[in-house]
Amino acid sequence: MGLRAIAVYSEADADLPFVREADEAILLGPANPAQSYLDAAKVLEAARVSGAQAVHPGYGFLSENAGFARAVIDAGLTWIGPSPEAIEQMGDKINARNLMEAAGVPVAAGTREPVADLEEAVAAAAGIGYPVMVKTAGGGGGIGMGVAHDEAGLAKAFEQAARAASRFGGTSAILLERYIERARHVEVQILGLADGTVVALGERDCSVQRRHQKVVEETPSPGITQELRERMLAAAVRAGEAVGYLGAGTVECLVDADKQDFVFLEMNTRLQVEHPVTELVTGVDLVEQQLLIAAGEKTVPSVAARGHAIEFRVYAEDPKRFFPGPGKIDVWAEPSGEGVRVDSGYAEGNTVTPFYDPLMAKLCVFGQTRAEALERARAAVADFKVVGPKNNLPFCAELLEHPEFVGGDYDTGLVARMRA
Repeated sequence: MGLRAIAVYSEADADLPFVREADEAILLGPANPAQSYLDAAKVLEAARVSGAQAVHPGYGFLSENAGFARAVIDAGLTWIGPSPEAIEQMGDKINARNLMEAAGVPVAAGTREPVADLEEAVAAAAGIGYPVMVKTAGGGGGIGMGVAHDEAGLAKAFEQAARAASRFGGTSAILLERYIERARHVEVQILGLADGTVVALGERDCSVQRRHQKVVEETPSPGITQELRERMLAAAVRAGEAVGYLGAGTVECLVDADKQDFVFLEMNTRLQVEHPVTELVTGVDLVEQQLLIAAGEKTVPSVAARGHAIEFRVYAEDPKRFFPGPGKIDVWAEPSGEGVRVDSGYAEGNTVTPFYDPLMAKLCVFGQTRAEALERARAAVADFKVVGPKNNLPFCAELLEHPEFVGGDYDTGLVARMRA
């Protein structure tokens, strides 16, 4: 696109490929995120000294921070994302579900106001009916979420959520929602264009999760009918329109696979880690679209969805219990071949540190059919060689032979069942 890319990095990330790949790279500070990636003033200073015109927030850290978005705009820079108001409206899960309900987007039975204490939670759960999901109103990535099947479980889940809220959420507010037992986690990719139009670019199935955090995503979802797909895409467009959404965003839903129905879960007001699978089936480069939209482009991208794509998140973690396993990478050999795409953040000789999320790479495969994508995935996982840190490639290989996953008939409890 002819744009100059300026990266910011911490001392812990100084040797990573992205620092070398950028046209210019600016050190923010030490490994501690509060002194580097989460320090908005340092990021803005880096933009100033480098002469940057725009800030792309990526995902994680400040990407869904309305205050940071506002600071970028106030500094006279272009914010590559939705308005600070939209981020604020969707960042609070209680406000978001109330807003979505008003916009005609289905929501689960739940609390419309923050739950103040355990006594209030017990009363709310009695009205909703067990099982209930307890979660923080702020924060993302599955942090502070727990399922309660009775009052004893509710006390434990409420305490965990309260602890997580004070640590990560920026708000102590907690909400309760009816928990769907055999749920699929399906999200819709939307683009809000500069002229106010919102378009949906299909859905992604993110049901393969450990501890409420995604490991594998695929599109199209093998667990929903075309009729349900159309309803979900239409609801996602309404959700985007309700907040005047601009740029790339994701409307996350819980699908009751048995009833073929869905409810709104939350909205991510940023690019998703799993965006490559949508790119592979639609031919639309979502980051390019973010840049074009931020520059005022009003044209709807040409979309002709075809085939099937699957992404495997390659983590530096123990493949049995999924605890982080950082360390120096002695061997790093990425697979190649038809339909294989690897988005990696590391190379041979780099060290995966304990300071950040242990995601090392995203292994994506494309096939004309799901069966072809699965076949290519098996070969690609077998060819991916990582020696040094613990990694979850053995888990990916195991998943690719599991009858539930192979058959496409799985839900968010799959990994827990595999490790029971």
